[in-house]
Amino acid sequence: MDNLEAYYGLPSEVKFCKKCVFSNQRPLSTNEYDHSSKSKKQSIDFDVYGVCNACKQMDVFWNEINWDARGDELEQLLEKYRKSDGSYDVLVPGSGGKDSAYASHILKYKYGMNPLTVTWAPNIYTEIGWQNFQKWINEGGFDNYLFTPNGKIHRKLTELSVKNLFHFFQPFIIGQKNFAPKIANKFGINLVFYGEMPGQYGENISVKTAKKFGDSNKAKGFIIDRLKSNYNNYYIGGVKIKDLVSEHGLKLADLAPYLPAGFSGEQLRSEIKFYYLGYFLKWIPQEAYYYSVENTGFKANPERTEGTYSKYNSLDDKIDGFHYWSTFIKFGIGRATYDSAQEIRNKHLTRDEAKILVKRFDGEFPNKYFDEILDYLSMNKNEFFDLSNKFRSPHLWKNLGGTWKLRHTINKDGTDD
Repeated sequence: MDNLEAYYGLPSEVKFCKKCVFSNQRPLSTNEYDHSSKSKKQSIDFDVYGVCNACKQMDVFWNEINWDARGDELEQLLEKYRKSDGSYDVLVPGSGGKDSAYASHILKYKYGMNPLTVTWAPNIYTEIGWQNFQKWINEGGFDNYLFTPNGKIHRKLTELSVKNLFHFFQPFIIGQKNFAPKIANKFGINLVFYGEMPGQYGENISVKTAKKFGDSNKAKGFIIDRLKSNYNNYYIGGVKIKDLVSEHGLKLADLAPYLPAGFSGEQLRSEIKFYYLGYFLKWIPQEAYYYSVENTGFKANPERTEGTYSKYNSLDDKIDGFHYWSTFIKFGIGRATYDSAQEIRNKHLTRDEAKILVKRFDGEFPNKYFDEILDYLSMNKNEFFDLSNKFRSPHLWKNLGGTWKLRHTINKDGTDD
């Protein structure tokens, strides 16, 4: 085969994990902040036996961790922060989906903490997403700060992110990650809990040792403090902050909600500690779903989510399906691959069952909200598909008579398999 160009610095030879259905084209989540559409992206590790890092980490998760001891460790940690007067002693960011509903509820009702929940609003709420958010607050019983960024600004940044990076969620992700620390800062809350450990999804972070959110800074780093106050080197939507101001008519104040605390002169207090609750509790997504249904009234989609077979993951944003479709375009990995790989590792599916689901649903186009998303992005259908085709890496895709086909698939039915 010809030596075909591989975009994004991904491996030129496509390989699939021997245990799940991930390929070695799956980039690490720390690449969410890369500003160039073709910049070097570190991809998920495979060992010499062809097993991906996520599967190896989950073997440790199931077989090598003393969860009772970790539960005791959680009790000791919470005792240091628990307040007896009912004031906030822990902050839980989330949308009211299954994971944040589980985390906040178990901290409050099992461990006696007093959580403040915080939410960075989706681009465009789905009906089921808004219903679950309301149930989380009202039936679960939580105080919540919902922040909705300036719609005009957020729409502009999302449009730039799609056109420059074919990334539908980058401004949302950046704003969301920076929002929780700043609210903790303002309310004097010194304990923040995120959900699962990144190692469960293939990040190069050990499920044995990475209990703190800050531990993941070693793997390229999240953006809480990684760029400090040097906004000349900070990008949103593939555009430098200074160029968003000078060339796109935005004010630095317009961008403040997306930026880490240091950008506005507000320093993040060193007393604030960030932990993964999944380090201490045996976090299994399907079990979190059952828990949230029983305790907060969470509801799954009444219909299958486009691009996959599941009904309860990532339900709150109408643009969500396009995010997963874009990963299919850029990396050959769609939503059904993500879902089924996770369920293999959590012992809910066999690899053969997952391969069937991937074949049937991966890359399915999210038609349901297409017209609304086109309007949101100020694009027409031809512009949208012409743009998407520019992000197809030649080493992954082949055009046969006007139809794009993957060169390699987990089912060995690609054009070059």
